[in-house]
Amino acid sequence: MPEYERALVWFRRDLRDFDHAALHHALRRARQVVCAFVFDREILDALPDAADRRVAFIHASVVELQCALEARGGGLVVRHGVAQDEIVQLAEQVGADALFFNHDDDPAALSRDAAVEKALAERGVAVHHFKDVVVFERDEVLTAAGTPFSVFTPYKNAWLKALTPFQLQSYPVERYAERLAPQSSEVPSMQTLGFVPVDLGALRLPTGMAGGAQLFADFLERIDRYHETRDFPAVKGPSYLSVHLRFGTVSIRQLAAAAWQQGGRGAQTWLSELIWRDFYHQILWHRPDVASGHAFRRQYDALPWPNPSGHFAAWCEARTGYPLVDAAMRQLNQTGYMHNRLRMVTASFLTKDLLVDWRRGERYFADKLIDFDLAANSGGWQWAASVGCDAQPWFRIFNPVTQSEKFDAAGRFIRRYLPELARVPDKYVHAPWKMPPDEQNRVGCVIGRDYPAPIVEHAAQRGLALELFRQAAQPAGGEPG
Repeated sequence: MPEYERALVWFRRDLRDFDHAALHHALRRARQVVCAFVFDREILDALPDAADRRVAFIHASVVELQCALEARGGGLVVRHGVAQDEIVQLAEQVGADALFFNHDDDPAALSRDAAVEKALAERGVAVHHFKDVVVFERDEVLTAAGTPFSVFTPYKNAWLKALTPFQLQSYPVERYAERLAPQSSEVPSMQTLGFVPVDLGALRLPTGMAGGAQLFADFLERIDRYHETRDFPAVKGPSYLSVHLRFGTVSIRQLAAAAWQQGGRGAQTWLSELIWRDFYHQILWHRPDVASGHAFRRQYDALPWPNPSGHFAAWCEARTGYPLVDAAMRQLNQTGYMHNRLRMVTASFLTKDLLVDWRRGERYFADKLIDFDLAANSGGWQWAASVGCDAQPWFRIFNPVTQSEKFDAAGRFIRRYLPELARVPDKYVHAPWKMPPDEQNRVGCVIGRDYPAPIVEHAAQRGLALELFRQAAQPAGGEPG
Protein backbone atom coordinates (compact mmCIF):
# COMPACT_ATOMS: atom_id res chain seq x y z
CA MET A 1 0.00 0.00 0.00
CA PRO A 2 1.25 3.54 -0.78
CA GLU A 3 2.60 5.45 2.21
CA TYR A 4 1.53 8.87 0.95
CA GLU A 5 -1.60 10.28 -0.60
CA ARG A 6 0.18 12.84 -2.74
CA ALA A 7 3.88 13.33 -3.37
CA LEU A 8 5.70 16.16 -5.09
CA VAL A 9 8.73 15.36 -7.27
CA TRP A 10 11.15 18.25 -7.73
CA PHE A 11 13.12 18.02 -10.98
CA ARG A 12 16.47 19.84 -11.04
CA ARG A 13 19.51 18.47 -12.89
CA ASP A 14 17.58 15.34 -13.93
CA LEU A 15 15.36 16.47 -16.82
CA ARG A 16 14.07 13.10 -18.00
CA ASP A 17 11.05 10.85 -17.40
CA PHE A 18 12.92 7.53 -17.43
CA ASP A 19 15.43 5.79 -15.12
CA HIS A 20 14.82 8.54 -12.56
CA ALA A 21 15.45 7.61 -8.93
CA ALA A 22 13.24 10.22 -7.21
CA LEU A 23 10.36 9.81 -9.64
CA HIS A 24 10.55 6.02 -9.37
CA HIS A 25 10.42 6.04 -5.58
CA ALA A 26 7.65 8.64 -5.47
CA LEU A 27 5.49 6.64 -7.86
CA ARG A 28 5.98 3.51 -5.78
CA ARG A 29 5.20 5.20 -2.46
CA ALA A 30 2.39 7.64 -3.24
CA ARG A 31 -1.15 7.34 -4.65
CA GLN A 32 -0.63 10.42 -6.79
CA VAL A 33 2.52 12.22 -7.89
CA VAL A 34 2.81 15.86 -8.93
CA CYS A 35 5.94 16.78 -10.90
CA ALA A 36 7.51 20.24 -10.74
CA PHE A 37 10.42 22.29 -12.04
CA VAL A 38 11.50 25.75 -10.90
CA PHE A 39 13.48 28.23 -12.95
CA ASP A 40 15.40 29.43 -9.91
CA ARG A 41 15.87 33.18 -9.80
CA GLU A 42 18.76 32.84 -7.36
CA ILE A 43 20.69 31.08 -10.13
CA LEU A 44 19.33 32.79 -13.24
CA ASP A 45 19.48 36.38 -12.01
CA ALA A 46 23.20 36.02 -11.29
CA LEU A 47 24.08 34.99 -14.85
CA PRO A 48 25.94 37.76 -16.70
CA ASP A 49 24.77 37.03 -20.26
CA ALA A 50 21.15 37.37 -21.40
CA ALA A 51 22.02 34.99 -24.25
CA ASP A 52 23.13 32.19 -21.91
CA ARG A 53 23.17 28.92 -23.85
CA ARG A 54 22.57 26.85 -20.72
CA VAL A 55 19.24 28.52 -20.07
CA ALA A 56 18.26 27.87 -23.68
CA PHE A 57 19.20 24.20 -23.31
CA ILE A 58 17.32 23.85 -20.03
CA HIS A 59 14.27 25.67 -21.40
CA ALA A 60 14.01 23.38 -24.43
CA SER A 61 14.56 20.31 -22.24
CA VAL A 62 11.86 21.39 -19.75
CA VAL A 63 9.38 21.87 -22.60
CA GLU A 64 10.18 18.36 -23.85
CA LEU A 65 9.95 16.89 -20.33
CA GLN A 66 6.53 18.42 -19.82
CA CYS A 67 5.30 16.94 -23.11
CA ALA A 68 6.72 13.53 -22.20
CA LEU A 69 5.04 13.52 -18.78
CA GLU A 70 1.76 14.62 -20.32
CA ALA A 71 2.03 11.77 -22.82
CA ARG A 72 2.21 9.42 -19.81
CA GLY A 73 -0.99 10.93 -18.44
CA GLY A 74 0.78 13.29 -16.04
CA GLY A 75 2.19 16.78 -16.31
CA LEU A 76 4.80 19.24 -15.12
CA VAL A 77 4.12 22.30 -13.02
CA VAL A 78 6.68 24.98 -13.92
CA ARG A 79 7.45 27.97 -11.73
CA HIS A 80 9.80 30.97 -11.96
CA GLY A 81 10.99 32.30 -8.62
CA VAL A 82 13.24 31.50 -5.66
CA ALA A 83 13.24 27.70 -5.73
CA GLN A 84 13.18 27.03 -2.00
CA ASP A 85 10.15 29.32 -1.59
CA GLU A 86 8.35 28.04 -4.67
CA ILE A 87 8.70 24.37 -3.71
CA VAL A 88 7.45 24.91 -0.17
CA GLN A 89 4.47 26.91 -1.46
CA LEU A 90 3.72 24.38 -4.18
CA ALA A 91 3.79 21.48 -1.70
CA GLU A 92 1.14 23.31 0.32
CA GLN A 93 -0.92 24.20 -2.75
CA VAL A 94 -1.13 20.63 -4.06
CA GLY A 95 -1.54 19.10 -0.59
CA ALA A 96 1.65 17.04 -0.80
CA ASP A 97 2.55 15.00 2.24
CA ALA A 98 6.01 14.12 0.86
CA LEU A 99 8.69 15.68 -1.35
CA PHE A 100 11.06 13.59 -3.46
CA PHE A 101 14.19 14.85 -5.24
CA ASN A 102 17.62 13.71 -6.40
CA HIS A 103 20.88 14.86 -4.85
CA ASP A 104 22.80 17.89 -6.02
CA ASP A 105 26.04 18.17 -4.03
CA ASP A 106 26.97 21.70 -5.04
CA PRO A 107 27.32 23.57 -1.72
CA ALA A 108 24.70 26.20 -2.65
CA ALA A 109 22.26 23.45 -3.64
CA LEU A 110 22.86 21.58 -0.38
CA SER A 111 22.10 24.75 1.57
CA ARG A 112 18.94 25.35 -0.46
CA ASP A 113 17.78 21.76 -0.04
CA ALA A 114 18.38 21.86 3.72
CA ALA A 115 16.24 25.01 3.96
CA VAL A 116 13.45 23.33 2.00
CA GLU A 117 13.61 20.20 4.15
CA LYS A 118 13.48 22.27 7.35
CA ALA A 119 10.51 24.33 6.15
CA LEU A 120 8.57 21.26 5.05
CA ALA A 121 9.38 19.34 8.25
CA GLU A 122 7.78 22.20 10.19
CA ARG A 123 4.65 21.62 8.10
CA GLY A 124 4.67 17.87 8.61
CA VAL A 125 5.78 17.07 5.05
CA ALA A 126 8.26 14.19 4.67
CA VAL A 127 11.34 14.69 2.49
CA HIS A 128 13.15 11.90 0.61
CA HIS A 129 16.24 12.33 -1.56
CA PHE A 130 18.27 9.93 -3.65
CA LYS A 131 21.48 9.35 -5.58
CA ASP A 132 20.92 9.82 -9.29
CA VAL A 133 23.58 12.08 -10.83
CA VAL A 134 26.57 9.72 -10.44
CA VAL A 135 27.18 5.98 -10.14
CA PHE A 136 28.96 6.21 -6.76
CA GLU A 137 28.57 9.26 -4.56
CA ARG A 138 29.72 10.80 -1.30
CA ASP A 139 31.13 8.07 1.01
CA GLU A 140 30.43 5.07 -1.23
CA VAL A 141 34.02 4.63 -2.46
CA LEU A 142 36.66 5.19 0.23
CA THR A 143 40.20 4.07 0.93
CA ALA A 144 40.88 0.99 3.07
CA ALA A 145 41.37 3.41 5.96
CA GLY A 146 37.89 4.84 5.39
CA THR A 147 39.11 8.19 4.08
CA PRO A 148 38.32 9.95 0.79
CA PHE A 149 40.59 9.36 -2.20
CA SER A 150 42.62 12.34 -3.36
CA VAL A 151 44.32 10.73 -6.37
CA PHE A 152 42.34 9.46 -9.34
CA THR A 153 43.97 6.13 -10.25
CA PRO A 154 43.52 4.47 -6.82
CA TYR A 155 39.96 5.83 -6.77
CA LYS A 156 39.28 4.38 -10.20
CA ASN A 157 40.60 0.97 -9.15
CA ALA A 158 38.41 0.97 -6.05
CA TRP A 159 35.43 2.22 -8.10
CA LEU A 160 35.79 -0.63 -10.60
CA LYS A 161 36.22 -3.16 -7.80
CA ALA A 162 33.02 -1.94 -6.13
CA LEU A 163 30.96 -1.90 -9.33
CA THR A 164 28.28 -4.58 -9.73
CA PRO A 165 25.18 -4.76 -11.93
CA PHE A 166 23.19 -3.45 -8.95
CA GLN A 167 24.67 0.05 -9.20
CA LEU A 168 23.69 0.24 -12.87
CA GLN A 169 20.12 -0.97 -12.50
CA SER A 170 17.48 1.30 -13.94
CA TYR A 171 14.79 3.03 -11.85
CA PRO A 172 11.74 2.33 -14.04
CA VAL A 173 8.82 4.73 -14.28
CA GLU A 174 6.37 2.91 -16.55
CA ARG A 175 4.89 0.46 -14.03
CA TYR A 176 3.27 3.12 -11.84
CA ALA A 177 2.90 5.90 -14.42
CA GLU A 178 -0.88 5.97 -13.93
CA ARG A 179 -0.19 7.64 -10.58
CA LEU A 180 1.16 10.76 -12.28
CA ALA A 181 -1.09 13.74 -11.60
CA PRO A 182 -2.28 15.49 -14.81
CA GLN A 183 -1.19 18.89 -13.54
CA SER A 184 0.72 21.23 -15.82
CA SER A 185 1.34 24.94 -16.15
CA GLU A 186 2.64 27.07 -18.96
CA VAL A 187 6.42 27.09 -19.36
CA PRO A 188 7.61 30.72 -19.08
CA SER A 189 9.19 32.10 -22.24
CA MET A 190 12.88 32.88 -22.40
CA GLN A 191 11.96 36.57 -22.40
CA THR A 192 9.84 36.13 -19.25
CA LEU A 193 12.86 34.52 -17.59
CA GLY A 194 14.95 37.57 -18.52
CA PHE A 195 16.85 35.98 -21.40
CA VAL A 196 16.86 36.20 -25.16
CA PRO A 197 16.21 33.14 -27.35
CA VAL A 198 19.44 31.42 -28.32
CA ASP A 199 20.01 29.35 -31.43
CA LEU A 200 22.05 26.31 -30.41
CA GLY A 201 22.53 25.45 -34.08
CA ALA A 202 26.12 26.74 -34.15
CA LEU A 203 26.97 23.95 -31.75
CA ARG A 204 24.70 21.49 -33.58
CA LEU A 205 23.53 20.38 -30.16
CA PRO A 206 20.21 18.54 -29.97
CA THR A 207 18.43 19.23 -26.68
CA GLY A 208 16.41 17.20 -24.22
CA MET A 209 15.97 13.46 -23.87
CA ALA A 210 15.57 12.98 -27.62
CA GLY A 211 18.83 14.86 -28.23
CA GLY A 212 20.66 12.83 -25.60
CA ALA A 213 19.40 9.56 -27.07
CA GLN A 214 20.42 10.66 -30.57
CA LEU A 215 23.95 11.57 -29.49
CA PHE A 216 24.34 8.42 -27.43
CA ALA A 217 23.26 6.17 -30.32
CA ASP A 218 25.68 7.96 -32.62
CA PHE A 219 28.53 7.64 -30.13
CA LEU A 220 27.97 3.91 -29.60
CA GLU A 221 28.79 3.43 -33.28
CA ARG A 222 32.16 5.17 -32.67
CA ILE A 223 32.99 4.09 -29.13
CA ASP A 224 35.44 1.38 -30.20
CA ARG A 225 37.74 4.11 -31.58
CA TYR A 226 37.25 6.56 -28.72
CA HIS A 227 40.72 5.99 -27.24
CA GLU A 228 42.27 6.79 -30.63
CA THR A 229 40.16 9.83 -31.57
CA ARG A 230 39.25 11.63 -28.34
CA ASP A 231 42.32 13.90 -28.21
CA PHE A 232 42.04 15.32 -31.73
CA PRO A 233 39.76 18.40 -31.85
CA ALA A 234 39.29 18.30 -35.64
CA VAL A 235 37.98 14.72 -35.43
CA LYS A 236 34.54 13.53 -34.33
CA GLY A 237 35.89 11.71 -31.30
CA PRO A 238 34.03 12.73 -28.12
CA SER A 239 30.52 11.63 -27.17
CA TYR A 240 29.30 15.26 -26.93
CA LEU A 241 27.08 14.11 -24.06
CA SER A 242 28.59 16.35 -21.37
CA VAL A 243 25.74 18.88 -21.33
CA HIS A 244 23.20 16.05 -21.31
CA LEU A 245 24.96 14.54 -18.30
CA ARG A 246 25.01 17.97 -16.65
CA PHE A 247 21.26 18.43 -16.90
CA GLY A 248 20.26 14.77 -16.66
CA THR A 249 18.61 14.37 -20.04
CA VAL A 250 20.50 11.06 -20.17
CA SER A 251 20.96 8.48 -17.42
CA ILE A 252 24.48 8.04 -16.04
CA ARG A 253 23.58 4.43 -15.21
CA GLN A 254 22.58 3.71 -18.79
CA LEU A 255 25.78 5.26 -20.14
CA ALA A 256 28.08 3.54 -17.67
CA ALA A 257 26.35 0.19 -18.21
CA ALA A 258 26.86 0.43 -21.97
CA ALA A 259 30.57 1.17 -21.55
CA TRP A 260 31.06 -1.51 -18.88
CA GLN A 261 29.27 -4.22 -20.82
CA GLN A 262 30.78 -3.40 -24.19
CA GLY A 263 34.40 -3.63 -23.07
CA GLY A 264 37.21 -2.90 -25.51
CA ARG A 265 39.77 -0.13 -25.17
CA GLY A 266 37.50 2.59 -26.48
CA ALA A 267 34.66 1.77 -24.09
CA GLN A 268 37.07 1.33 -21.17
CA THR A 269 38.65 4.72 -21.87
CA TRP A 270 35.24 6.38 -21.98
CA LEU A 271 34.18 4.63 -18.77
CA SER A 272 37.31 6.07 -17.20
CA GLU A 273 36.06 9.56 -18.15
CA LEU A 274 32.75 8.82 -16.42
CA ILE A 275 34.71 7.70 -13.35
CA TRP A 276 36.62 11.01 -13.40
CA ARG A 277 33.21 12.68 -13.14
CA ASP A 278 32.32 10.63 -10.05
CA PHE A 279 35.77 11.37 -8.62
CA TYR A 280 35.36 15.13 -8.84
CA HIS A 281 31.85 14.93 -7.39
CA GLN A 282 33.07 13.03 -4.32
CA ILE A 283 35.90 15.57 -3.93
CA LEU A 284 33.32 18.36 -3.89
CA TRP A 285 31.26 16.49 -1.29
CA HIS A 286 34.22 15.98 1.04
CA ARG A 287 35.90 19.32 0.33
CA PRO A 288 33.15 21.88 -0.41
CA ASP A 289 35.73 24.64 0.11
CA VAL A 290 37.14 23.91 -3.37
CA ALA A 291 33.94 25.43 -4.76
CA SER A 292 34.67 28.78 -3.16
CA GLY A 293 38.10 29.46 -4.61
CA HIS A 294 40.23 27.38 -2.26
CA ALA A 295 42.87 25.04 -3.64
CA PHE A 296 42.54 21.36 -2.76
CA ARG A 297 46.17 21.62 -1.67
CA ARG A 298 45.65 24.47 0.73
CA GLN A 299 49.34 25.37 0.80
CA TYR A 300 48.79 26.86 -2.66
CA ASP A 301 45.94 29.15 -1.60
CA ALA A 302 48.34 32.04 -1.14
CA LEU A 303 50.49 31.28 -4.18
CA PRO A 304 51.48 34.75 -5.49
CA TRP A 305 50.21 34.62 -9.07
CA PRO A 306 51.77 37.57 -10.96
CA ASN A 307 48.61 38.20 -13.05
CA PRO A 308 50.46 40.41 -15.59
CA SER A 309 48.33 43.24 -16.94
CA GLY A 310 46.51 42.38 -20.15
CA HIS A 311 47.32 38.68 -20.16
CA PHE A 312 43.94 37.47 -18.94
CA ALA A 313 42.07 39.66 -21.43
CA ALA A 314 44.27 38.41 -24.29
CA TRP A 315 43.50 34.82 -23.29
CA CYS A 316 39.75 35.46 -23.07
CA GLU A 317 39.71 37.28 -26.40
CA ALA A 318 41.77 34.67 -28.27
CA ARG A 319 44.72 36.92 -29.09
CA THR A 320 47.63 35.22 -27.35
CA GLY A 321 49.47 34.54 -30.63
CA TYR A 322 49.44 30.78 -30.01
CA PRO A 323 47.07 29.33 -32.63
CA LEU A 324 45.82 26.25 -30.78
CA VAL A 325 45.06 28.29 -27.66
CA ASP A 326 43.34 31.04 -29.62
CA ALA A 327 41.33 28.59 -31.74
CA ALA A 328 40.16 26.82 -28.58
CA MET A 329 39.08 30.10 -26.98
CA ARG A 330 37.18 31.09 -30.12
CA GLN A 331 35.44 27.73 -30.07
CA LEU A 332 34.39 28.42 -26.49
CA ASN A 333 33.30 32.00 -27.12
CA GLN A 334 31.39 31.18 -30.31
CA THR A 335 29.72 27.91 -29.29
CA GLY A 336 29.85 27.51 -25.50
CA TYR A 337 31.77 24.26 -25.95
CA MET A 338 35.46 23.40 -25.84
CA HIS A 339 37.10 20.10 -26.68
CA ASN A 340 38.37 18.35 -23.55
CA ARG A 341 42.02 18.16 -24.61
CA LEU A 342 41.91 21.89 -25.32
CA ARG A 343 40.45 22.64 -21.89
CA MET A 344 43.67 21.23 -20.44
CA VAL A 345 45.87 23.08 -22.94
CA THR A 346 44.20 26.46 -22.45
CA ALA A 347 44.11 26.10 -18.67
CA SER A 348 47.79 25.16 -18.56
CA PHE A 349 48.61 28.08 -20.84
CA LEU A 350 46.75 30.60 -18.69
CA THR A 351 48.37 29.44 -15.46
CA LYS A 352 51.80 28.22 -16.49
CA ASP A 353 52.56 30.50 -19.48
CA LEU A 354 50.62 33.65 -18.66
CA LEU A 355 51.01 33.19 -14.88
CA VAL A 356 47.39 34.14 -14.24
CA ASP A 357 45.51 32.85 -11.18
CA TRP A 358 43.60 29.69 -12.07
CA ARG A 359 40.49 31.03 -10.33
CA ARG A 360 40.07 33.67 -13.03
CA GLY A 361 40.05 31.03 -15.74
CA GLU A 362 37.73 28.82 -13.73
CA ARG A 363 35.20 31.66 -13.45
CA TYR A 364 35.45 32.42 -17.18
CA PHE A 365 34.71 28.80 -18.06
CA ALA A 366 31.86 28.81 -15.53
CA ASP A 367 30.27 31.72 -17.39
CA LYS A 368 30.85 30.36 -20.89
CA LEU A 369 30.61 26.56 -20.89
CA ILE A 370 27.21 25.15 -21.79
CA ASP A 371 28.16 21.96 -19.93
CA PHE A 372 29.53 23.81 -16.88
CA ASP A 373 29.61 21.50 -13.87
CA LEU A 374 30.99 22.95 -10.65
CA ALA A 375 32.74 19.76 -9.51
CA ALA A 376 34.39 19.01 -12.86
CA ASN A 377 35.28 22.62 -13.64
CA SER A 378 36.92 23.19 -10.25
CA GLY A 379 38.68 19.83 -10.39
CA GLY A 380 39.92 20.30 -13.93
CA TRP A 381 41.27 23.79 -13.35
CA GLN A 382 43.03 22.80 -10.16
CA TRP A 383 44.53 19.78 -11.94
CA ALA A 384 45.86 22.00 -14.74
CA ALA A 385 47.19 24.57 -12.27
CA SER A 386 48.85 21.86 -10.13
CA VAL A 387 47.03 22.94 -6.96
CA GLY A 388 44.46 20.13 -6.87
CA CYS A 389 44.10 16.35 -6.95
CA ASP A 390 47.01 15.12 -9.00
CA ALA A 391 49.68 12.49 -8.55
CA GLN A 392 51.94 14.51 -10.89
CA PRO A 393 53.98 17.31 -9.28
CA TRP A 394 53.70 20.92 -10.35
CA PHE A 395 56.35 20.73 -13.04
CA ARG A 396 53.93 19.28 -15.65
CA ILE A 397 53.52 22.14 -18.14
CA PHE A 398 51.97 21.73 -21.59
CA ASN A 399 53.89 23.19 -24.51
CA PRO A 400 51.21 24.87 -26.66
CA VAL A 401 53.17 24.40 -29.88
CA THR A 402 54.00 20.71 -29.45
CA GLN A 403 50.42 20.05 -28.30
CA SER A 404 49.25 21.71 -31.50
CA GLU A 405 51.65 19.72 -33.67
CA LYS A 406 50.61 16.46 -32.02
CA PHE A 407 46.84 16.84 -31.86
CA ASP A 408 46.06 19.13 -34.83
CA ALA A 409 48.94 18.28 -37.12
CA ALA A 410 47.32 19.52 -40.33
CA GLY A 411 45.90 22.61 -38.61
CA ARG A 412 42.32 21.72 -39.50
CA PHE A 413 40.89 22.78 -36.15
CA ILE A 414 43.06 25.89 -36.05
CA ARG A 415 41.95 27.05 -39.49
CA ARG A 416 38.29 26.37 -38.67
CA TYR A 417 38.34 28.96 -35.89
CA LEU A 418 41.20 31.18 -37.08
CA PRO A 419 40.42 31.84 -40.75
CA GLU A 420 43.15 34.50 -40.79
CA LEU A 421 45.56 31.54 -40.80
CA ALA A 422 43.77 29.76 -43.65
CA ARG A 423 46.62 30.18 -46.15
CA VAL A 424 49.47 29.67 -43.70
CA PRO A 425 51.44 26.53 -44.70
CA ASP A 426 51.19 23.50 -42.41
CA LYS A 427 54.83 23.87 -41.36
CA TYR A 428 54.09 27.30 -39.86
CA VAL A 429 50.46 27.03 -38.76
CA HIS A 430 51.40 25.99 -35.21
CA ALA A 431 53.94 28.82 -34.80
CA PRO A 432 53.16 31.39 -37.51
CA TRP A 433 55.62 33.93 -36.10
CA LYS A 434 58.37 31.73 -37.52
CA MET A 435 57.25 32.48 -41.09
CA PRO A 436 59.75 34.59 -43.05
CA PRO A 437 58.41 38.10 -43.78
CA ASP A 438 58.06 37.45 -47.50
CA GLU A 439 56.03 34.30 -46.76
CA GLN A 440 53.78 36.28 -44.40
CA ASN A 441 53.09 38.77 -47.18
CA ARG A 442 52.52 36.04 -49.75
CA VAL A 443 49.85 34.26 -47.69
CA GLY A 444 48.27 37.47 -46.41
CA CYS A 445 49.00 36.87 -42.75
CA VAL A 446 51.44 39.44 -41.41
CA ILE A 447 52.22 38.74 -37.76
CA GLY A 448 51.34 41.70 -35.63
CA ARG A 449 48.82 42.93 -38.21
CA ASP A 450 46.64 40.02 -39.31
CA TYR A 451 47.39 37.73 -36.39
CA PRO A 452 49.05 38.62 -33.04
CA ALA A 453 52.67 37.96 -32.25
CA PRO A 454 53.07 35.62 -29.26
CA ILE A 455 52.22 37.45 -26.06
CA VAL A 456 54.92 35.48 -24.22
CA GLU A 457 57.80 33.13 -25.00
CA HIS A 458 56.94 29.65 -23.75
CA ALA A 459 60.39 28.52 -22.59
CA ALA A 460 60.95 31.69 -20.56
CA GLN A 461 57.48 31.51 -19.00
CA ARG A 462 57.95 27.86 -18.15
CA GLY A 463 61.02 28.80 -16.14
CA LEU A 464 59.09 31.51 -14.29
CA ALA A 465 56.26 29.11 -13.52
CA LEU A 466 58.64 26.50 -12.16
CA GLU A 467 60.28 29.09 -9.93
CA LEU A 468 56.90 30.32 -8.73
CA PHE A 469 55.92 26.83 -7.60
CA ARG A 470 59.40 26.00 -6.33
CA GLN A 471 59.26 28.98 -3.97
CA ALA A 472 55.74 28.07 -2.83
CA ALA A 473 56.79 24.47 -2.15
CA GLN A 474 59.90 25.49 -0.21
CA PRO A 475 59.58 25.23 3.59
CA ALA A 476 60.25 28.50 5.39
CA GLY A 477 63.98 28.88 5.97
CA GLY A 478 64.87 25.68 4.15
CA GLU A 479 65.59 24.14 0.80
CA PRO A 480 62.83 23.10 -1.58
CA GLY A 481 61.05 20.02 -0.33
